[in-house]
Amino acid sequence: MDSNRNTLTEGPIWKGLIFFALPVFFGNVFQQLYNTIDSLIVGQYLGDQALAAVSSSGNLIFMFVGFFNGVAMGAGVIIARYYGAKDYNALDKAIHTDIAFGLCTGVLLTILGVIFTPTVLRWMGTPEDVLPNSISYFRLYFCGALFTVMYNIFVGILHAMGDSRHPLYYLIFSSIVNVILDLVFVAVLHLGVGSAALATTISQGISALLCCIRMLRLDGPGKLVLRKIRFDWPSLKSIIYFGLPSGIQNSVIGLANVVVQSNINAFGTAAVAGCGAYSKLEGFAFLPITCFAQALATFVGQNLGAHRHDRVKKGMGFGIACSVILSELIGIIFYLLIPNLISMFNGSPEVIDYGTRHCRTVCLFFCLLAFTHCVAGIMRGAGKATVPMFAMLLCWCALRVSYITIAVKYFPRLETVSWAYPLTWTCSSIILLIYLLKADWIHNFDRMEQM
Repeated sequence: MDSNRNTLTEGPIWKGLIFFALPVFFGNVFQQLYNTIDSLIVGQYLGDQALAAVSSSGNLIFMFVGFFNGVAMGAGVIIARYYGAKDYNALDKAIHTDIAFGLCTGVLLTILGVIFTPTVLRWMGTPEDVLPNSISYFRLYFCGALFTVMYNIFVGILHAMGDSRHPLYYLIFSSIVNVILDLVFVAVLHLGVGSAALATTISQGISALLCCIRMLRLDGPGKLVLRKIRFDWPSLKSIIYFGLPSGIQNSVIGLANVVVQSNINAFGTAAVAGCGAYSKLEGFAFLPITCFAQALATFVGQNLGAHRHDRVKKGMGFGIACSVILSELIGIIFYLLIPNLISMFNGSPEVIDYGTRHCRTVCLFFCLLAFTHCVAGIMRGAGKATVPMFAMLLCWCALRVSYITIAVKYFPRLETVSWAYPLTWTCSSIILLIYLLKADWIHNFDRMEQM
């Protein structure tokens, strides 16, 4: 890897952010496509109950996986900083510590997921006619949790060093494999809903392997050497220091969303299928949000390491504006087309009605979600992940659960549950906007660099 080619510390800011964000965007498009095709194939060939089993997966998976991936984000912060500062000795230690961390947590996550999946699904109030398929799907998914964790670890490392192109190539290939396996397992061999999870597990393993091979073949900074995979305790301490807030944030928000999902489950299988089908489509609205949040985190981290604070301020405004505008445009398109989009998953009028009502409650507020995530990415890159952590725990967890607990008792409608999202996105945006406009936080960069 040419260390200069991937740096975000030089050249036009808009060009650096766009050229970094575009491969992330297209990679997320393919990932979302194969997640969506999973549900399309299951819904068309196996029916409402199987679709509900797969569609309810997002919040539960995020609750289990979110903590470990959040902690791994701390590695991205320090790797980007070392890479920008050209401190390649510290970079080498951080990378190999990050990979050791991923291997250990991936095994732990597999064990926890396989053991506790039935308990959590029952606690969520999963409908009885959906429960057997849900247990089968989740257990097979978590059997491959190590691949999921390691893929995210490798991609995080490559992104932190400014390489967003190669993860895109690998994701495109594994997405194609996933779709082919879905068709073979579900449509041809009729192996049931669990085989959709098996197809995802295999494709994630391929992605992780390709990323690993890429790092093994690097010539220069960031090269993976298998015998060096071990814990360097100062590096591990830094990873946990910067990553623990994001890990706590992810897992607690995931738990809050499981509470939301349990309330959706109370409306029956059609509601679970309709809202779940929408959640697959909603992932496309997250694409500009995710890619610019990641780009801003890497951009801020690298420029912080290179002492280019002037570039940080300019890049922030550009990245936030792009993400907010693009996500809101997608929200408007969803509002207009959602009945037709839901019908691709399942033609049941009841399923389409539930999905449409849920979507039209939340989709015009995507701009607020984009703003929150972009500011969180900026703060994470600056080593201040506790700021978005507290804002999101307050709004996306405490307020969301309190609202659901009280409001649904008095207004037992799906829209009542759906409003939990835009209300809490609004609150987190206000809090983070106030913090972002403060003049003093950006002057703490030098102090954060010394930690």
